[in-house]
Amino acid sequence: MSAPQRIVVVGNGMAATRLVEELVARGAGGATKSLHVLGDESHAPYNRILLSALLEGTHRRDALTLRSPEWYAEHGVDLRLGARVLGVDRTHRDVMIVDGTVLPYDRLVLATGSIPSLPPIRGLVRLDGRLHERVHAFRSLDDCTRLMDAVQHSRRAVIVGGGLLGLQVARALSVRGLETEIVEGGEHLLRSQVGNPAGQVLARGLRRLGTTVYTGARAVRLTDNEDGSVGLRLDNGFTLDTDLVVLTAGGRPSTALARGAGLEVNRGIVVDDHLASVTDPDIHAIGDCAEHGGRTTGFVPPAWEQATLLARRLLGEDVSYQGSRSVARLRATGLDVAVLGDPERAAREGGEVVEVTNPVVGSHRKLVVRDGIIVAATLVGDLSRIGLITQYYDRGIRLSGTEPGALLMGDRQAPPTRLPEDAEICACAGVSAGRIRACASLEEVRETTRATTGCGGCASAVRQLLDTRPALSGTS
Repeated sequence: MSAPQRIVVVGNGMAATRLVEELVARGAGGATKSLHVLGDESHAPYNRILLSALLEGTHRRDALTLRSPEWYAEHGVDLRLGARVLGVDRTHRDVMIVDGTVLPYDRLVLATGSIPSLPPIRGLVRLDGRLHERVHAFRSLDDCTRLMDAVQHSRRAVIVGGGLLGLQVARALSVRGLETEIVEGGEHLLRSQVGNPAGQVLARGLRRLGTTVYTGARAVRLTDNEDGSVGLRLDNGFTLDTDLVVLTAGGRPSTALARGAGLEVNRGIVVDDHLASVTDPDIHAIGDCAEHGGRTTGFVPPAWEQATLLARRLLGEDVSYQGSRSVARLRATGLDVAVLGDPERAAREGGEVVEVTNPVVGSHRKLVVRDGIIVAATLVGDLSRIGLITQYYDRGIRLSGTEPGALLMGDRQAPPTRLPEDAEICACAGVSAGRIRACASLEEVRETTRATTGCGGCASAVRQLLDTRPALSGTS
């Protein structure tokens, strides 16, 4: 299989950036292989996961940048910002950009991500098609900037959606001094990732931190108040008066280009084990917009894994994608959540459940075990055992009958042990303890391994490894 000479990447998010990094590392770019990246935003690629940290004030805007335009130029990559693609012509094998430019390709990669879905709330959209000025989406850097401006003149906010993003935004606004409320249509928070006991622990934790939580309630109507605020009416009859409404509920893969090109699309762009469209083998899809094996991902680790494999595939390696493990981390001050795999589905499919809940201290720990192997896990409020549990989960280590319970009841003050070289520290980038120990500084870790540049959940473990070389390292 010969390497294609013209690769066009549509999208400039985290999946696309990782793909370009891997291609460059393997010699793509420059004069021998034409590599073009088309991003419809005007910003250099940035870490969307850390938008809530920017909103909260714990990160500067420049800390979100993944790669600067100068980096692309230095490596012979044609980066075009503000370059929205109007359509894909599969017959002529080219794409048309909004400015009329037509760009030919040998291989086309769609990394178009996801787009927000507007909930069915009357009054949300003005007659001219624009969102009500008190309503904010939260998907992009521009969305975040607009919300940060609005926060300066507000004291109350309602977040519609109790998923990972909703909880992050709620905590960020609360840290900035706003009275926050969350409206979640499901019976508990994080209903796509965790069960009811974990959701209840999270709700209690949020209430202790000053955020009111409404579950089993849906927003149905937005009305204007005489004082300039708005009222958000719920289907249970309550009306929440507020200065801001932030929409974090619902998102779907961005598939309009693929549909327009005649590619097969279900929820996402349907791809095979080569991450190629099942309709056209010269068009690939990765990240949130891709559907493999009937599933879309929505998380960074699978997107980065797909990007790395596709880079190898595009440059001639005979590799196949068999699906990714799912690791979700909640990044929010005062809230600690990690979800490995799909615990609720694994339990329904016959897994044995080991579960410990302590509502007094706000912790919930759950393992789903099949044939002695951890197939899924949920940790809320106490991540002291996440490093060890992740190792067992990744490696498929068979446990004895008492070990799952011991893992959940382990002493948080146990003496530190040295992590093995192949212990995974960064789930987003798949970085081991050995690779981190080989680096001289945090900057080198970020540059050479990309650890800490995803969800940021591994930052403390990375710093500890760097600070204690070659002494003992804690188990994150």
